[in-house]
Amino acid sequence: MTVPLLATARPTARAHGGLARVVPLVTVVFILVLLAPGLLSGIGPIDTTDAFLSPPSAAHWFGTDQLGRDVFSRTVFGARPVLAASLLGVVVAVVAGVALGVAAGVAPRWLNAVLMRVVDVLLALPVLLIALILIATAGSGIRSIVIALGVAFTPGFARVVESSVRKLRNAEYVQAAQVFGSTTLRTSVRHLLPNLMTEVVVLASSAVGWAVLTASTLSFLGLGVQLPQPDWGSDLAAGATSLATSWWLATFPGAAITVTILLANFTGDQLMTLLDPREGVRLRQNLPRFLGGRRARPAHAVVTEVRVPDAEREAA
Repeated sequence: MTVPLLATARPTARAHGGLARVVPLVTVVFILVLLAPGLLSGIGPIDTTDAFLSPPSAAHWFGTDQLGRDVFSRTVFGARPVLAASLLGVVVAVVAGVALGVAAGVAPRWLNAVLMRVVDVLLALPVLLIALILIATAGSGIRSIVIALGVAFTPGFARVVESSVRKLRNAEYVQAAQVFGSTTLRTSVRHLLPNLMTEVVVLASSAVGWAVLTASTLSFLGLGVQLPQPDWGSDLAAGATSLATSWWLATFPGAAITVTILLANFTGDQLMTLLDPREGVRLRQNLPRFLGGRRARPAHAVVTEVRVPDAEREAA
């Protein structure tokens, strides 16, 4: 006799309700901020008016600063240097970290030990300290921040990739490729890199939040964009001394930094669920649903059948 004991469906790539529906809208807003911030704000970020230190109102949504400049416009235009530096810095870290991690993973044991000890030393240092040292050497500016972020985040990617490569080297398909004469470079490109992309994409999306925080901190310290050009970090520093009387000067740039970091971390969590191969998710099926803020299709119900002997059935 066959008794259906359990019929359950494993949830896959669940988007957290209404919060996931915000992702497409936020993506469009960030694209507009990077490419065409003037579409969101009709006032120039350095244009002055006669309204000095005006609180938020219908005319000025985020108020104005000491020189009569619109805080909303400065917040919108100030996102461009922070996001550009953060994204470019993470791209540099991904390229350098993946290359270093793969090279260390397939290298001989002695070379792997040397490379990983260097990585461990860099990982022991705070990211902000590494960035400050590099900027002190190369000078302030967006280009220096990009280089500093790329160097500071490279060890983290290298360590994760190297650990994954060492595990994949013992996989049967990798060993079979080597038996059939595949070179180390070909094996790395054809068989190792495609299986590392999930971890790299998830780690990169989470690293963007930390890069935004680091870039804003450097600008807050006066090492990024210089006033009067808009920037979240520099505007936050300019308004930090007026919190008691003009709270909106520092509140809105700080809120923009916080929201960006939270969205980057949320996107990383969703991508980790979406791309998790253990859940059996197919990217081409679930990615459009994820971008649309809907739940991904669950896997088919798994029915577990248990055969019960006739003697036990009669006793029951």
